[in-house]
Amino acid sequence: MSETSTKPYLLRAIYEWCTDNGYTPYMAAVVDGGTRVPMEFVKNGEIVLNISFSATSGLKMENDLIRFSARFGGVSRDISVPVDNVVAIYARENGQGMAFEASSKSADQQTADVQAEDFSPADQAATFTSGPALTSVPTVQKSAQDAGDGSDDAPEPPKKGGRPTLTRIK
Repeated sequence: MSETSTKPYLLRAIYEWCTDNGYTPYMAAVVDGGTRVPMEFVKNGEIVLNISFSATSGLKMENDLIRFSARFGGVSRDISVPVDNVVAIYARENGQGMAFEASSKSADQQTADVQAEDFSPADQAATFTSGPALTSVPTVQKSAQDAGDGSDDAPEPPKKGGRPTLTRIK
């Protein structure tokens, strides 16, 4: 008998902690063939979902799948995310939560999972995306001539405050 993963239990615990403290729980997930989400909201192969009680209907956080209905642009959509695809759950207000490694299912397994589901051919085509790719962004430093204003002042430091963000560090 294989041992049950602790991940779904930790997801439920962080969700409960968020709601008990009046925070809004957000969940970040990798989108692949086994994930059923509105593709127009997927960025870089990932999606961030508000899973609070007020934003979802019928939330079920099972050991292998997280399912619920939510409104996107006023239209109710059924959402289904495998627990293995969840990469983070956190409070929107302060960024506290937990990050996880994404599972490394092979593309053949993902294809078999999707074909086993009851999706239309259009839904199947929409859910196939390549996995998230990590790229570096070169830093560009302007010289005083390129700046155009001739000032030698250093750029302004980033402003503090505002909305917290989750930064994944591997």
